[in-house]
Amino acid sequence: GGCANTLKKSLLDEFGEVEVNLEVEPREITLEIEEDKTEALKVQLRSLGYPLTSDNLSTFQEVGTTAKSFVSCAIGKIDSQK
Repeated sequence: GGCANTLKKSLLDEFGEVEVNLEVEPREITLEIEEDKTEALKVQLRSLGYPLTSDNLSTFQEVGTTAKSFVSCAIGKIDSQK
């Protein structure tokens, strides 16, 4: 969907590959991230119109490796880069 594509494209350069689970609502994103980049991720998601559903990244499987969190795609933004 548009939400997943927008998130993947927009976060790729700074954060690498992002998985978006479209089976759950709110959407779940999974990515590998350094702990010191978590605030930048939150800011970027907010600027895209997909804020985290809570201000915490839900899961750090190991510090600074894989983070899972939920984003709200209900706002929906049109990917204007097409």
